[in-house]
Amino acid sequence: MSKTGFDIDALAWDRQGGLLPAIVQDAATLRVLMLGYMDRAALQATLASGRVTFYSRSRQRLWTKGESSGHVLALVSVDVDCDADTLLVQARPHGPTCHLGRASCFPEAPGDVLSALDALIARRAQERPQGSYTTRLFEAGIHRIAQKVGEEGVETALAAVAQDDDALLGEASDLLYHLLVLLRARGLGLDDARRVLAARRN
Repeated sequence: MSKTGFDIDALAWDRQGGLLPAIVQDAATLRVLMLGYMDRAALQATLASGRVTFYSRSRQRLWTKGESSGHVLALVSVDVDCDADTLLVQARPHGPTCHLGRASCFPEAPGDVLSALDALIARRAQERPQGSYTTRLFEAGIHRIAQKVGEEGVETALAAVAQDDDALLGEASDLLYHLLVLLRARGLGLDDARRVLAARRN
């Protein structure tokens, strides 16, 4: 969990009656999950407990997301905007965030499909559900997974020079999927690859 990179006392608490809007984003998929409000105590409770906590304007008290449903938001990081009056909270949701049972309170909120796939593969690696192709790959072992990545790489290259765009996109998607499985089989994930790319860019 990342602590804040800012001074809590320096936030613009007085500008909006002691409350700051807090946008919650899925740390894995980057999808916006909900908007809540935090007072100073809610932010401090969030940082101390690792569970996202808001100030409920209707109940007039602190409210930890999931305190009754169990669908908590596990804190990853908190950032503040340039005016020090809005918070960006990244979290890992445990169950649906919306009270309607949806992943997000914004049903059409965009997210990173590749990150969502990586998160699903990570769950498959832990849970190993029967009948899952991903489970079969993990149980076949690292050598078989690496072989599949090689096969999909060759098929992608061949599609690039001999087939149409749809075929290339299909093969490229298969390659990306198997590559994510290979990373997970080695205890790595998409974020690790992102960090390498970010370091190269910088």
